[in-house]
Amino acid sequence: MVQNDGRHPNDGVPGGDPQGDASSTMSFTGDFSAQLAALIAGGVSKEEMDSISALPSGSALLIVRRGNNVGARYLLDTDLQIAGRHPNAEIFLDDVTVSRRHAEFTRSGRAFQMRDLGSLNGTYYNGERVNQVALSNGGEVQIGKYRLTFYASPLDVGATQTAGQ
Repeated sequence: MVQNDGRHPNDGVPGGDPQGDASSTMSFTGDFSAQLAALIAGGVSKEEMDSISALPSGSALLIVRRGNNVGARYLLDTDLQIAGRHPNAEIFLDDVTVSRRHAEFTRSGRAFQMRDLGSLNGTYYNGERVNQVALSNGGEVQIGKYRLTFYASPLDVGATQTAGQ
C-alpha cells in the first residue's frame, strides 16, 4: 500500500517494513518471558519458587507441567487428597485420559505417598508405572496426559537430609 505522497505507510517507523511485507514483532512482559523460559528449560519460575519457599512444614505442592492447565498449582496440605476427573476431586484434572478417581495422595507426618486407585491408564512416577510410591522432591507424577512435578516443603527437605546424614 502506498500513501498519496508516494511513501509506504511504514517508512520512517522504527521497525517498520519499507517493502510492505506482512510481518510483525511480538513482545512479552518480563514475567511471561521468565515463566516461558522456566517451562522450556524444565525449571521453576520465580513465582513458583516463591510459592515453594513459602510452604509450611508438612505440606507440598504439585505444579502442572503438561496438560490443559500448565502452571496450575495444587497444594497438598491434608492427609488425603484425590486426583481425578470427577468435579469433586481435590485435584481436578479434566481430560478423558484421567479416571474419575484416578489416584490418591496421602500424607504421613512430613512424607507423601501416591497410590493408583485402579485407573484405566495407570499412574506413573518418574516414568515408571506404579501402584503406590513414596514421593520425593522434584519427582514427576503422570496422571493421564497430565505431568506434574512434586515439591516438598523446603523445611521438610532440609530436615530429611539432615536426619539421613
